[in-house]
Amino acid sequence: MATTTERPLRRDAERNRQRILETAGALFAERGLGVSLDEIARHAGVGVGTVYRRFPDKEQLIDALFEDRLAEILATANASLEMSDPWDALAHFIERSMELQVADRALKELLLSTTTAHARIEQGRRQIQPVVVAVLDRARRAGVVREDFDLSDLLLLQHAIGEAAEYTHEVAPEVWRRILCITMDGLRPDRRRPSPMPVPPLDEEQVDCTMREWGRRRRR
Repeated sequence: MATTTERPLRRDAERNRQRILETAGALFAERGLGVSLDEIARHAGVGVGTVYRRFPDKEQLIDALFEDRLAEILATANASLEMSDPWDALAHFIERSMELQVADRALKELLLSTTTAHARIEQGRRQIQPVVVAVLDRARRAGVVREDFDLSDLLLLQHAIGEAAEYTHEVAPEVWRRILCITMDGLRPDRRRPSPMPVPPLDEEQVDCTMREWGRRRRR
């Protein structure tokens, strides 16, 4: 009889864990890492005690949730390094990593900030960086990117494009790709003509809506 009573409890515990992870992932993606465990419990429909039993602190929840997402960034960097064309490799990494960051605000915060609280996250970041450096070095050696372009510049560009994406998200969620296109053209040491824009620009009404929405979010 002991076996038959334990199994449903284990299944319930795993279901609760998955519900917590799914809810936390959605809230972190939308709002960033500032979401509290109490909010996660409420949205997941479980008690706060259930969350704390599975994840005694938020750092453990973040580690469990984002280890796989950082692994995806690493896979993107490795795939870029294997591409034969140095420019295509750099462009592929920048675009794909930006897509992942734009879709997940918390992932952007983890990639572009330093924290000692998340050991597994820091380990993932340390694995990503040398691969990205190798992609960038190869592009510089091939002469397809300006030779003074540094890894720190790439981090700042990602931050700037991410802010633009957040600014325009409610009105035109893909318009950040225009900023990326302009940025990539600016990285080339020799450019014969501008690259075609991937999406239309904001019209006047969209600009007004974007500014109103941004102001509303800042006042929250």
